[in-house]
Amino acid sequence: MATSISASGCVGSSFYGSWGTSIVGDDYATLAKSVPSQVRMGRGKPVRLQPMMKNVNEGKGIFAPLVVVTRNIIGKKRFNQLRGKAIALHSQVITEFCKSIGADAKQRQGLIRLAKKNGEWLGFLA
Repeated sequence: MATSISASGCVGSSFYGSWGTSIVGDDYATLAKSVPSQVRMGRGKPVRLQPMMKNVNEGKGIFAPLVVVTRNIIGKKRFNQLRGKAIALHSQVITEFCKSIGADAKQRQGLIRLAKKNGEWLGFLA
């Protein structure tokens, strides 16, 4: 036996309205109508659109042009492998530094986050 409960039918609930109006505002319906959720390819089944993943740091920072040129020369796959190795090595250096000064795990994590923020600012993550 299946039952369903509606949020609008709850008395004394702090939930008012729909998720669309509570998160996005009154223009949600207009926005939802203007963006297609599916695209038909020929006569086949509808295909869902993939979200566009773009690097927000593209072109920002003093080292960004060098990073972009290097990525274009050696290829994205190899570049991401090298970047991953560099980040892992840098995290190990931070960990060893924290061990030598007696910093706890929370301080170590803070230093790693600071290193990431500085890398974004300088353009290493472009």
